[in-house]
Amino acid sequence: MFTQNGNDLQGIHVVAKPTGPACNLNCEYCFYLEKQALFGKDEKYRMSDDVLRTFIMNYVTSQPTPDVQFVWQGGEPTLLGVDFFKRVVELQKPFVHQKKITNSLQTNGTLLDDELCRFMKNNHFMVGISLDGPREIHDRYRVDRQGKGTFEKVMRGLRLLQKHQVEYNVLASVARNTATKPLDVYRFLRDEGVEFIQFTPIVERKPDACSVQHGLRLAGPASLDKQTQQTEVTPWTVVPGEYGDFLIAIYEEWVRHDVGRVFVMNFEWALNAWIGNPSPVCVHAQQCGRSVVLEHNGDIYACDHCVYPEFKLGNIVTDNLLQMVGGSVESGFGVIKETALSRWCRECNVLAACRGGCPKHRFVRTAYDEPGLHYLCEGYKKFFLHIRKYMKAMSTLLENGLPVSYVMDAVKGPLVVKFDEK
Repeated sequence: MFTQNGNDLQGIHVVAKPTGPACNLNCEYCFYLEKQALFGKDEKYRMSDDVLRTFIMNYVTSQPTPDVQFVWQGGEPTLLGVDFFKRVVELQKPFVHQKKITNSLQTNGTLLDDELCRFMKNNHFMVGISLDGPREIHDRYRVDRQGKGTFEKVMRGLRLLQKHQVEYNVLASVARNTATKPLDVYRFLRDEGVEFIQFTPIVERKPDACSVQHGLRLAGPASLDKQTQQTEVTPWTVVPGEYGDFLIAIYEEWVRHDVGRVFVMNFEWALNAWIGNPSPVCVHAQQCGRSVVLEHNGDIYACDHCVYPEFKLGNIVTDNLLQMVGGSVESGFGVIKETALSRWCRECNVLAACRGGCPKHRFVRTAYDEPGLHYLCEGYKKFFLHIRKYMKAMSTLLENGLPVSYVMDAVKGPLVVKFDEK
């Protein structure tokens, strides 16, 4: 949410997949690789220059806010090589005086090289690199096409980003086995010099009738209309309570030693909610629907988790981007995230932080026997309740113009900071 001239302007957000679901890895828990079933067997999985040019022009001119954030994701976008991203920057140049344009790239890190890293540094790309933890944890799920672990290749990519001083963060997926070793994961990333970390829980249902119809092995978004829908999850799906314990263990380590030095996005989001700001991420926002996905062939879908025929909004080449996003919101896709909250959620004392989680994963029944409870409810609630005492201390520090890192002193003993009474 941006404010300009006193009016709230809701921006739109597009996640572009220039290689579609094509990837050089075969990670066990990946939910997107299987989307190849939605395209023809002879699909090239490469965004054409026509689609790219049209997307860049439409995105910049359709964005109602001063900032346009280009996010390149996959699959694996670096399969296209540095020349594709040189073309991206070239096509963006005519618009740099109209809007503030930024680029970010999400990668598995295995194909990074010096040339690409130099380019990204020189053109101010933010890079998200997927790294789940030390070798034995990372290689449990993140493997190549031969089933071999990718830890060494990813670490080489991380070293290249650090060498060229590319701005980066680490996306660490939390699958079932990973959740049992929180401090192994956190301390490894911290000791490797990672300053920005995001933990993403892995939640996938086994296939239902709809997914089987599309030739997929995983279930799509949950539906409140299906009273008896598939609720069995995959073996790699994180256990709800263990996910909460995972976050709590890391938080307790972080709040004692690393506040102001390591930035865990999950903790930043929690503090953001505590002080009353809108969530910067759709998972914990009141509503969603304004963050769409652009596939390699120009097709626009309502969400990264909704790349299914029934959620297709149109095509960037033939349809108006702003109208497609508007159509998605007006259809109730985004609004239902808030309006469909169960009584259990509406009465919850951490609703302001959780907001019911992602609708895709609302497939559990509540204690009132209502449909629509998020699978991770137990873990979310456990975590948000546990950190309330720290949130209160941090918000007090912020209100008094003091660094939140002072909370580390409060944890070690009584807070002896004297606030300026002027």
